[in-house]
Amino acid sequence: MRETFTAPRARLARGLIKQHPGAFVGVLFIALLLLASLVAPLPFDPTGTDSASSLVGPGGTHWFGTDGTGADVFSRVIDAARIDLSLALAGTVLSLLIGVPLGLAASTKGKGSERLVRGLDAFQAFPLLILALALVSVSGNKLYMVVVAIALINVPRYMRLLRSEVLSIRESRFVEAAIAMGASPRRLMVRHLLPNVWGVILVQTSLTIANAIVVIASLSFLGVGVSAPTPSWGGMIRDGAGNMSSGEWWIATFPGLAVLLCVLAFNQLADAIGDRTARTHR
Repeated sequence: MRETFTAPRARLARGLIKQHPGAFVGVLFIALLLLASLVAPLPFDPTGTDSASSLVGPGGTHWFGTDGTGADVFSRVIDAARIDLSLALAGTVLSLLIGVPLGLAASTKGKGSERLVRGLDAFQAFPLLILALALVSVSGNKLYMVVVAIALINVPRYMRLLRSEVLSIRESRFVEAAIAMGASPRRLMVRHLLPNVWGVILVQTSLTIANAIVVIASLSFLGVGVSAPTPSWGGMIRDGAGNMSSGEWWIATFPGLAVLLCVLAFNQLADAIGDRTARTHR
């Protein structure tokens, strides 16, 4: 019995890896990065400084070089993953918990859903990134406000996506049959509509994490959110940008690559989930 269940799962895993190697590599990269940031011993103190070792290029001792204060860039890049990815995941979960119910509510018929959609349109008229920047700044760079800022930007995307998907599914025959059989609005939503949009929700969740990483890096680059001496990818890029002209390229390049690779990894995962969902519904 054990072989009966294990073999199909192994074949499915091999098939997914073969069809979407980029997603597999991306998930592996994120997992290793998180593992390294949480449990692996770092070669140097990420918040420590050493004026005698400032602006040392990448080499055997300092793999990614050092910054202007002598801090080890590799240790700071790895340690920054812990806070940046944690904030991105927390902001995505909050966006999911708020955006999905509101999107489902906006897809129902009635005056309440119309008012919700109009309120969404009015809310999206504001430049959300600037509004998030203002909120985090006013709060005194509290990290929980970074999570709120991510939700502020991404909740409208969940709402619009879910509303669009549910409205299209409502025209399906199986939904009409469920209504004809007397299914209540709650049962219709939970048993018939929500299971058919989970694939879309997962795709949007992967994209939201990628967007959240960019938002966190942008806020840190502008000097809000994660405050020094705590490492953050955006703050490291800001600190190293001024050294690019004098040849110290590594200070900003390696944290920039971390942001790029993480965003690429979650986008690849979103593509794989979307492709898998499309195959399932064929």
